[in-house]
Order: sequence, then structure tokens, then C-alpha cells
Amino acid sequence: MCALLNLVHRASDVLVGAGTKALRSRRLMRAPIGLYRARLGFIFGSRILLLEHIGRKSGQTRQVVLEVLDRTDPEAYIVASGFGTRAQWYKNVQADPRVKVSVGTRLSRPAIARPLSTDEADAALRRYVDRHRRAWETMKPVLESTLGAPITTENTALPMVELRLTDH
Repeated sequence: MCALLNLVHRASDVLVGAGTKALRSRRLMRAPIGLYRARLGFIFGSRILLLEHIGRKSGQTRQVVLEVLDRTDPEAYIVASGFGTRAQWYKNVQADPRVKVSVGTRLSRPAIARPLSTDEADAALRRYVDRHRRAWETMKPVLESTLGAPITTENTALPMVELRLTDH
């Protein structure tokens, strides 16, 4: 029994390591951007979005693909920063919250980025876990590894941002 548990733990560690490595792979994480540029982002449906933001130092347009964790209403998307507050996109939207969002058939729509309070993030994470339990069980250890902290649905360490579409 002990040998079986050790084998399970080692297999789990390998998966977490592979997932962490994949999330840290710039080439892999940026691959979907080309599909959005080719106007094929709709193939991801409404679970994945392209966020366009302005680099706080360079002033250049930057892009990142993120999973939509929650929708509070048809004009708002909630995303999380798996690398915490040190993620460049997260720092950039805090410096300039005026962004553009492409999701589904909506292309380059203006939006305002707003960091969620801990209570709002906890509620969003609970809803996500309820809807996507298997995906969460797979991704949670990977995100904990990249974030460097445990993730719970109370006082979550996972920073989240609401992207609210605007008219301009």
C-alpha cells in the first residue's frame, strides 16, 4: 500500500511539474494569440479570451490569452493571474486599466480592468470550482506551484480581475 501511495505521489508531482513548465513556456502560452490575430479566436468559445493591454514601461500594445473564470453579467469577464501580482499583464492593467478584449465573436472590444476584492475573488473561484470541478482539481496544484502559495476559496491568494466591456 505504501509503495502504491508513493507511486501516486510521484506521478502527481510529475504532472504538476509538467503543467508548471507548460505555463512558464512563453511559446506555448502565446500560441493562441496567432489564432486571434487570424480572426479565429471564436474556436475557443467564451472560455478563453485575448486581453490587449499597454506595457507600463514601453507604452507598447501587449497581448495575453487568459481563461475566463466567471461571468458576472454579459458585459463582464473575470480572469485570474496564475503568476500572482508579479505577472506582467497584471501589473500593466493596474497601471492602465483601459484594455481591449476579444472573446468568441467579439473582437477587440474596449473594456476597463478592475482588480477584484478578496471577497469577490473568493465568490468567483467558488462558482468556477462548482462548474468545473475536474478542471480545477487538475489545475489547482499547477497554479499553486506557479503562484507559490496554496489556493483556497476563502481568502484566496489568486488575484482576479474583472474586465468590463465599455462603449469606448
